[in-house]
Amino acid sequence: MSFQNKTVFITGASRGIGKAIALKLAKEGANIIVAAKTIEEDARLGGTIYSAANEIEEAGGKALAVQVDIRNEEQIKAAVEKSVETFGGIDILVNNASAIQLTNTEQTEAKRFDLMFTINVRGTFLATQHCIPHLKKSSNPHILTLSPPINLDEKWLNKHIAYTISKYNMSMMALAWASELKKYNIASNALWPATTIATAAVKNLLGGDALIKMSRTPEIIADAAYYILSKASAICTGNIFIDEDVLKKEGITDFSNYAVTSGGELYPDLFL
Repeated sequence: MSFQNKTVFITGASRGIGKAIALKLAKEGANIIVAAKTIEEDARLGGTIYSAANEIEEAGGKALAVQVDIRNEEQIKAAVEKSVETFGGIDILVNNASAIQLTNTEQTEAKRFDLMFTINVRGTFLATQHCIPHLKKSSNPHILTLSPPINLDEKWLNKHIAYTISKYNMSMMALAWASELKKYNIASNALWPATTIATAAVKNLLGGDALIKMSRTPEIIADAAYYILSKASAICTGNIFIDEDVLKKEGITDFSNYAVTSGGELYPDLFL
């Protein structure tokens, strides 16, 4: 599928993986809705919806920056309506926005539990719900959710159950939508990295600079997303993809250019 003039709604697109996907598709001529919260830059995080929109347009796409906290249904609805008003429809939804805290049951405060579930689960559900009527009108509609394979090994359950089940919920929804929306030829897939990705969350919340050096850049996810979203929606649906596997099927087996530290050791991502 050509991405020329296709409209892509990306949650959490102001930085990291969301922005990398936005820039990849913008280079192919896509219209990008930057649906994220940040309008004033935080030095620890970097980027706003406006700076991301500027980069997208410099890359060759068209951008619409809309402040959206996906915990707020009215903001989601307004962003979807503005997207359709501006570009005439929505062809692709990328559910990228997510919250993380790797704490056990006793250490997970109610407010952190609620944050992960209102963003990862409820927010993803509502963003999808409000995009579906417009995806139905697209010639090759896709939903891509950034969530992992559902791995019931106890090591993923006993250390950070709240985060784990919130992300597994996202994957379950991705699989459910593949079945529910098949009659409309709306594809729904999930995508997850084989190794940690150098994002603000990894640096600030997980492993600092040491883990960043053992990570890959977000561009590997963006390239994998590109190939998934290029497929015919009627037949490429109901999968939980791993980025390396997607690229290997496209004949790409050298991933060295994605490493933050050339030749360095890589750290496997969660749930693998």
